[in-house]
Amino acid sequence: MGPSAWAICCLLGGLLLQGGHPSPGPSPSPSVPRLRLSYRDLLSANRSAIFLGPRGSLDLRAMYLDEYRDRLFLGGRDCIYSLRLNQAWPDPREVLWRPQPGQREECVRKGRDPLHVLHLEPSSVESGRGRCPHEPNRPFASTFVGGELYTGLTADFLGREAMIFRSGGARPALRSDSDQNLLHDPQFVMAARIPDNSDQDDDKVYFFFSETVPSPDGGPGHVTVSRVGRVCMNDVGGQRVLVNKWSTFLKARLVCSVPGPGGAETHFDQLEDVFLLWPKAGKSLEVYALFRTVSAVFQGFAVCVYHMEDIWEVFRGPFAHQDGPQHQWGPYGGKVPFPRPGMCPSKMTAQPGRPFGNTKDYPDEVLQFARAHPLMFRAVQPRGGRPVLVKTHLTQQLRQIVVDRVEAEDGTYDVIFLGTDSGSVLKIIALQEEGSAEPEEVVLEELQVFKVPTPITEMEISVKRQMLYVGSRLGVARLQLHQCETYGSACAECCLARDPYCAWDGTSCTRYRPGTSKRRFRRQDIRHGNPAVQCRGQRQDGLVATSKVYGTEHNSTFLECLPKSPQAAVHWFLQRPGKVGPDQVKTDERVLQTEQGLLFRRLSRLDAGTYICRTLEHGFSQTVVRLALEVIAATQLHSLFPRQPRPEETPAQGGLSSTPPKGWYKDILQLTGFANLPRVDEYCERVWCSSRSRAKQAKGKSWAGLELGKKVKSRGQVERNRTPREVEAT
Repeated sequence: MGPSAWAICCLLGGLLLQGGHPSPGPSPSPSVPRLRLSYRDLLSANRSAIFLGPRGSLDLRAMYLDEYRDRLFLGGRDCIYSLRLNQAWPDPREVLWRPQPGQREECVRKGRDPLHVLHLEPSSVESGRGRCPHEPNRPFASTFVGGELYTGLTADFLGREAMIFRSGGARPALRSDSDQNLLHDPQFVMAARIPDNSDQDDDKVYFFFSETVPSPDGGPGHVTVSRVGRVCMNDVGGQRVLVNKWSTFLKARLVCSVPGPGGAETHFDQLEDVFLLWPKAGKSLEVYALFRTVSAVFQGFAVCVYHMEDIWEVFRGPFAHQDGPQHQWGPYGGKVPFPRPGMCPSKMTAQPGRPFGNTKDYPDEVLQFARAHPLMFRAVQPRGGRPVLVKTHLTQQLRQIVVDRVEAEDGTYDVIFLGTDSGSVLKIIALQEEGSAEPEEVVLEELQVFKVPTPITEMEISVKRQMLYVGSRLGVARLQLHQCETYGSACAECCLARDPYCAWDGTSCTRYRPGTSKRRFRRQDIRHGNPAVQCRGQRQDGLVATSKVYGTEHNSTFLECLPKSPQAAVHWFLQRPGKVGPDQVKTDERVLQTEQGLLFRRLSRLDAGTYICRTLEHGFSQTVVRLALEVIAATQLHSLFPRQPRPEETPAQGGLSSTPPKGWYKDILQLTGFANLPRVDEYCERVWCSSRSRAKQAKGKSWAGLELGKKVKSRGQVERNRTPREVEAT
């Protein structure tokens, strides 16, 4: 960085200071994203593509990824879209879905907003009751299995009657028993078919939701708890009890809490989203769940992981029992009838002489017990007994979660993608060290997917295509899971990124593919991110060139150093002329270290020397910038600018002119050894010396600083002011 017009301005006047004393930048934390990419960054790098629909806004309500048909289906207001899953999104297929005549007026007459009404078949209108809520903003969850639709929702017009429905198939519709009081103001999040074993007759549909229940200890008030519930797919209701109603419904609590001192725990009780991580053959399904607190004082989010085997174990355990509304819950101590309530008619329930072809064959006592005891006593505990990720004091809320299991050089890692209410996606890994109870959180990237801040309402992942599909009310974005070249062109930067998708192949940072190249050519260290070991003998950035910077005595000067990673700690060193080694710069009221560099509030001739900015990240230190600071003595400036009387001054008063003599900078350039005088002369004439009006506006201010310096805000951040072109425009 050689002298420039901006540097010339700063060398005479320094920076224009505003506000109080800035404080040093905060200590780097792994919870800070190592890489932030804006909406424009993603588009320019061809990492994302946006679909807003032909009308400029989708008003998206549902999104379904069908990789078998190579399609992404979108449900919006009055329309459905079908997009092909390829690199470019051509003209989509569109199906308009207008309300039937009179339906909109009927909604208005009943006190509702004039919203659209959806039907399953446009050709033959059917009732939407039990299939979708009356209002699209109400939470619900559904899954389509074997030609039947399983839905958890509020079915009545006022949104008060919560139920689980099965409809659309050849069998009669099935619903929850409203007299059971099974569900308490539930907020349904997800529904999915999850096989318990190889017996298809034992398959169940699981529902994940939160509900508000009376205090479990019998005290006053209500609390929010999260649940996992299930029903058998071959449930057809009872013969005399629970006719056309679920006879196998059970539910259990999902616990996600952080252990504290003295046995106290911080609970995250409101379930926000759930992702099912399907394993390879022979391993158990894992449930990733995103929670938030319900406290008005403390705001936080947590991700807990549950083994499906642990959920099954809770449903095999004791039932919860309460003697009365004011009594505490306890385990049921009496005899449990056979077949065990909640079990599906299958090989597990078949006994000689007592066949149970379907639930209508179950004894009435089994159905009565299931009706009175739908809740399990034990709660489902997360893997490791605590969350794998905790986020507090966020400026944004977390809404959606998807997970990708990635095989890296030093192990297998689950990469977590979190959608926020500001239109961004956080890419995170949680590392569990041996002997440590608390996982280490590493935020790899923060990606601003949408230009306008908007809550992310849907997220689907395609492992096959390595794509993330992100939905909001505005539209849908297709986002690449990784772009390794973004991390830089050196082995150290690729290693420090700690991205399981990426590795150094000897020449560049590229996608890691297990078993495709020799081990010695792959450099990757996700767990420790230590380039000193991984990048030994590999090409680095090389020596950092020394740039000259000029400052004037008694004025302010700023030395800029922007590390590539916000997770790196910054240290400044000074190599004085004639000394053997550099000394660490000591900061005080006069010399301040900010997030963007080193600020001298009042420069001294003793500050001259070479300043070295070094970063330290995961034990790896590297030089970012070297700046040779030369201090111009105040006496040299006085000789360049003789005291000229101002119009309002008498000759006896004298003083330094507020407008310097034409060509003053040429003398300064001769001092600094800068040779490109014609270019600088033209630049300065155009910016500073071409109008008397500018001189009048600058009267009473430091003419050398103008508005091209840097402002120091009270919070300690330093930012550039307007560019010379913007100054000229004013």
